[in-house]
Amino acid sequence: MKKSTGKILKCMLPLAAAVLCSGCGMTKRDYIINVSYDPTRELYESYNQLFLEHWREIGGTEIEIIQSHGGSGKQALEVANGLEADVVTLALEQDINAIADSGMIDEGFINEFPEDSAPYTSSIVFLVRRDNPKDIRDWDDLLREDVDVITPNPKTSGGARWNYLAAWYYFEKQGMAEEEVVKAMETLFHNVLVLDSGARASTTTFVENGQGDVLLAWENEAFLSLKEYPGEYEIVVPSVSVRCQPTVAIVDEMVRKHETETIAQEYLQYLYSDEAQELVAENYYRPVQQEVLQQYAIEGSQRVIQEIPEDQKWIVEDVDLVDIAHFGGWKEATRKHFADGGVFDSIYE
Repeated sequence: MKKSTGKILKCMLPLAAAVLCSGCGMTKRDYIINVSYDPTRELYESYNQLFLEHWREIGGTEIEIIQSHGGSGKQALEVANGLEADVVTLALEQDINAIADSGMIDEGFINEFPEDSAPYTSSIVFLVRRDNPKDIRDWDDLLREDVDVITPNPKTSGGARWNYLAAWYYFEKQGMAEEEVVKAMETLFHNVLVLDSGARASTTTFVENGQGDVLLAWENEAFLSLKEYPGEYEIVVPSVSVRCQPTVAIVDEMVRKHETETIAQEYLQYLYSDEAQELVAENYYRPVQQEVLQQYAIEGSQRVIQEIPEDQKWIVEDVDLVDIAHFGGWKEATRKHFADGGVFDSIYE
């Protein structure tokens, strides 16, 4: 989460060169580009080293892995517009659908890897300042006039779309009619102090710039804040949230062009290995491998977490997590809520 300028420059210079080569014709290359979303920086910094060791062990040739991070929707647009990614590891399936619609990803990507091509999941929690001075406990507290909310923009951030849907589900669960839910969402977004383009930028706004009373955050992002700023923040787990499924895919047009199909396939498949799933959990994502997941699950209910547990158990299992299927899948949710002229536009205006 803390800035590392040297690493960023090292990543972005080769990436810029790759983009400049877009359209240069068939070029076999000795690196792959993984275009990902904001909060996965730490995860893939560790995973890339693990994968390179594995790749050498199975007899692979020397390669490099180049990372790109940003708001998930913006990243998808960059790839669709020609950024030569070999793989994408984005915040939600719909962002990969947008790339597939451009013809760069073949149909059926959702079935190419296990668990709907989602090698880990997450959820949405509240990050508040130590001792929770505004006593924020659940989604309805975000409607109070004295509460300033920080969340990214659903038009550019996948995490922000998960935030939005989790809030919508909570108000539905209260028995509200849709008109009442829309009104509640209007009030919530009226309380949003800063609408950043991506999840990591929102974390910076809340943690480093000191703005807002509550950050709507990816679970892993909130735990990173506890780890990097001990004693300054705490996590409040709301009564209901959403089961976030970040999705991965091979960018078929690019791997065929650069003859990197084998590397890309192994890179994403290895995310499901025992070693990678442990790494996923160590970075506060939820492993899809149930044996690993249970090692990190808290027994009973613990809705307020003030520090990283010494036993590394941090997954609260008894929260009501809604799935994207509840909203009709991503295409329907995007059409209704996030497309131009959708419900979010009417709310935010």
